[in-house]
Amino acid sequence: MPRIGARKLYYLLLNKLQALKIGRDKFFDILRANHLLIQPKRSYHITTNSHHRFRKHRNLILDIEINRPEQVWVSDITYIGKRNNPCYLSLITDAYSKKIMGYYVADNLNTQSSVIALKMALKQRKDFNLPLIHHSDRGLQYCSNEYQKELIKNKVLCSMTQNSDPYENAVAERINGILKQEFMIDKYSQKTKIINKIIKESVVIYNEIRPHYSNYMLTPNQMHSQNKINMRTYKTKNSNKNVFVAV
Repeated sequence: MPRIGARKLYYLLLNKLQALKIGRDKFFDILRANHLLIQPKRSYHITTNSHHRFRKHRNLILDIEINRPEQVWVSDITYIGKRNNPCYLSLITDAYSKKIMGYYVADNLNTQSSVIALKMALKQRKDFNLPLIHHSDRGLQYCSNEYQKELIKNKVLCSMTQNSDPYENAVAERINGILKQEFMIDKYSQKTKIINKIIKESVVIYNEIRPHYSNYMLTPNQMHSQNKINMRTYKTKNSNKNVFVAV
């Protein structure tokens, strides 16, 4: 985790730093003096095509309280390739625990890639008796007949963003950012097979090792294994609605 960030690094090194009598502020000063603070990078690539003939579903999660794993899954597609080697990553993430449940990398934006990620997530689902909502943007892949049939077959409710506000799918957007900024999955120019191996390794580290501020510094796997902890939320500017907290 070469770009994990100072807060999480301090948490992971806490016992050793306390033995050296180094507090959080001093630790930050040490990193800053050695030019080791992480500067976030920003990139934007449109992968959503919402101009299509398929049905668009309403947003089911605006006013619900998320209090357990496998209550809401969020889905998104992000661009991780280069001009000479385009790649697209489909992700399914549990909104409560921030655990990546399913993923797949392809060199195109075909619906099949998103379906493969969904099927991987469904294989990890533990309790089929509890209701589950799948939330995404209104992209062609999620509205397609093939994707909707998979949701219906597994009795998963479909929810979609109503406009272009990124806060309506904030968890999915944030997970994309973590994988790109911290794990730098978009810096490679390799064949899709190699990129899939890189993503697989990154997801394992992300789910099993990386502490999350929004999980009270638990890993996604730790957060996913219980349902007693309240999920952190915040209020957006000029809004009374609670939104999923940044990770």
